[in-house]
Amino acid sequence: MLSSPIMLQFPSSMQMTDKQFFEFCQVNRDLRIERNKFGELSIMTPTGSETGNREFNILGQLWVWSEQDGTGIAFSSSTGFTLSTGAKRSPDASWIKLARWNVLSKEEQQGFAPICPDFVVELMSPSDSLSTLQEKMTEYMQEPGVQLGLLIDRKQRQVYIYRPGKPTECLDNPASVSCDPILPGFILNLNKVW
Repeated sequence: MLSSPIMLQFPSSMQMTDKQFFEFCQVNRDLRIERNKFGELSIMTPTGSETGNREFNILGQLWVWSEQDGTGIAFSSSTGFTLSTGAKRSPDASWIKLARWNVLSKEEQQGFAPICPDFVVELMSPSDSLSTLQEKMTEYMQEPGVQLGLLIDRKQRQVYIYRPGKPTECLDNPASVSCDPILPGFILNLNKVW
């Protein structure tokens, strides 16, 4: 297993189109691949078992709330989104309001949808660097449509809360995090995430 992501750079004459990048990701399904706004690829192996379990717990809570709420849809970490900068990102968990999602064509929904979710979660794994994930969260917050982001650092037991145009808030060892008013009534229980 890779201890940290591999960054690949390509000469400008060899840049992949969006379609080629999507196909590249499809034939390399065992890897998590993202592309930044400069066209550089970040290649990561699947997460370790413990982190995968904690991620699943977050996804489960988000899915249950989303099904009950009914105003949007939740996505797993295997979902890629195309940001306005051209970057292709895959948050560990995300949610989009139906009103925004339904504006996209079926073709756009089937590929790496050209939209940044309203809500994004990144869960640090042992191989992740905090500064890299903080940069990623800042990138999300500059996107149209995003309203809330959580960066969860299990090692330090901290949650960084990101909101567009506001300073980042850091909570030390919280038992839960309220996502009101963006996700009304959704409280992420962190007891099984720590």
